[in-house]
Formats: sequence, C-alpha cells, structure tokens
Amino acid sequence: MSAAVLDVYLTPADGVEALRSDARAGLTASPKDLPPKWFYDATGSELFELITKLPEYYPFEAEREILRDRAAEIAAASGAESLVELGSGSSEKTRLLLDALGAGGTLRRYLPLDVSEAALREAMDALSTEYPGLAVRGIVGDFTRHLDRIPAEGKRLLAFLGGTIGNLRPAERARFLRSARDALRPGEQLLLGTGLVIDPSVMVPAYDDDQGVTAEFNRNVLRVLNRELGADFVPDAFEHVAVWSDEREWIEMRLRARHPMTVRVPELGLEVPFAEGEEMRTETSAKFRRAGVAAELEAAGFDLTAWWTDRAERFAVSLATAV
Repeated sequence: MSAAVLDVYLTPADGVEALRSDARAGLTASPKDLPPKWFYDATGSELFELITKLPEYYPFEAEREILRDRAAEIAAASGAESLVELGSGSSEKTRLLLDALGAGGTLRRYLPLDVSEAALREAMDALSTEYPGLAVRGIVGDFTRHLDRIPAEGKRLLAFLGGTIGNLRPAERARFLRSARDALRPGEQLLLGTGLVIDPSVMVPAYDDDQGVTAEFNRNVLRVLNRELGADFVPDAFEHVAVWSDEREWIEMRLRARHPMTVRVPELGLEVPFAEGEEMRTETSAKFRRAGVAAELEAAGFDLTAWWTDRAERFAVSLATAV
C-alpha cells in the first residue's frame, strides 16, 4: 500500500480567525450576510448528507448520473495522471472518476484538498485501502486561497463538483477560475459541476424540502456562531426562506427573524439587532447556462472542451482545458 502524505496549509486557528472575520463583516452589514461555508461543521455535514438523499434535491443525483454514464469519456478526454479534487474525497463520485481513470491506465495520484483535516484523513485512509497502488497526497487548505500549493505532479485534472461554484458570487467566481487557471499548466484541465437554469418550481424545493431538513441545515450556521463565538442566537426564532431571483439567476437561502430581538456575540463584542421579518442571507446558489459557463471559462483562460448533462438537462459537468 502506498503511504498517504498530508500537507497542512490551514490550521484550526486559521479557521477560527476566518469565522470571526466573516461573522463580524456579515452581522454588521446591511443587509446581513453570512458565507455558506460555515454550515459545515460535523452536524452540518451530516445534515447535508441527508439533503442529498431527499427526493427534492435533484442536483446530487443528476451529477451522479452524468459521472456514472460519462466517467469513461471524461477519463479518455483528460488522460490525467493526477486527479485533484476540491472538497472531501469520500463520495461515490470520486470513486467513479478514480475507477475510470484507473481503467484508462493513466492515473497515478489522487490529491484531495479540503478545509477539514479530520475529514481529509478519513477519506485518505479509506481510499488508500481501496486503491492500494494509488499515491494519495492530501492538502488541508481553502480552495479560494491555496490552489497554488497543489503539487505539479503529472498531468492534472482539477475536479470541482457538486455545483459548489454556484455558491461564489460573480466576482468571486472570476477570481476562483483565474486562480485555477494560474495553478494549472497549459493542457491541464478543470472538471466543473454546475446546476442549470430550469423551472423555479423544481429548483426552489431543492432548497426548501417538505421534511424541513434544509431548514435545519440553514439554522445550523447559528449554532456554529453560538458554539464558536459565544453568541446567543435562538435558532428556532428564525424561519428558513428560499427564493429564486430571475434577475441574478440564483437561489437565495435566508434566515428571517420571527420577532424583534438583539443577539449578543461576546467574542466579537457585538450586539446585533434584528427587526421582525428581517432577513439574513446565508447562501446563494447560482444556476447556469452553457453560454455563460463557456464565457466565464474563456475569460479565465480556459477552453470549454466537453459538456455533458443528465438526461433531464438539470445539471452539467464540463471539461475545460487551460490554454
């Protein structure tokens, strides 16, 4: 079995400082706005796993359908020797790509990047056991800051799946895609998962399920602030809201105050007032069209090489080549 290696560029102290900075900025903004990455503590990650199994949450199954049907084509088109994955490497989707690249005879290395050292170690241990001939090298880092730390070993395929790019606002997306291009050599590739613009009557329930799992996931960010920053949010005092913006072509998740209140955040020295009905944005999830994806990739220095969708055309996986 190949020994797994772990490079650490992000410590727990870095995470606490980032949370403090984001919370201070977001809770004092008008309107209030928190980044979605703070959903994902252990509880939030478990809730998201439940969300992916809900009948309303089509993006997960749609992307899995594409990878299940097209993994061999992706492998043939990329010929990658190293699979770099942004996010935890524990999912079935990762294995579909590893199996296809391995069957194609090119794969030598798997390099997952994740902010959670614990999640990364768990995924690396599992994959090192399942793929004994595969060199596994993990990177504890933030995909918005540490792409330049990815080892330049063999021809690389950088996978950013799950539609996570939709959580970035347009300027953030442009910076991310440019940093991805800067991290890659000409001819190396980006594999990108994007939700597509479809009927809002299908999109919105994916973020507002009947069982209330997404509502609990949304409110979990308040529990994170309570635990990490000593805040005294009462999560049930906030209603989960999901709306579609035709103008911006994204879903917004918000938390709406059920009554007037003042929340104290001792670690930041803040007292944060909420009016009845006031909404705090906690996530945007942009949806895309092929022409828009191609244009954003081109602006960052990529050529759109291949485009695959699920049979219902709700989700796309694209392969882009660095030029």
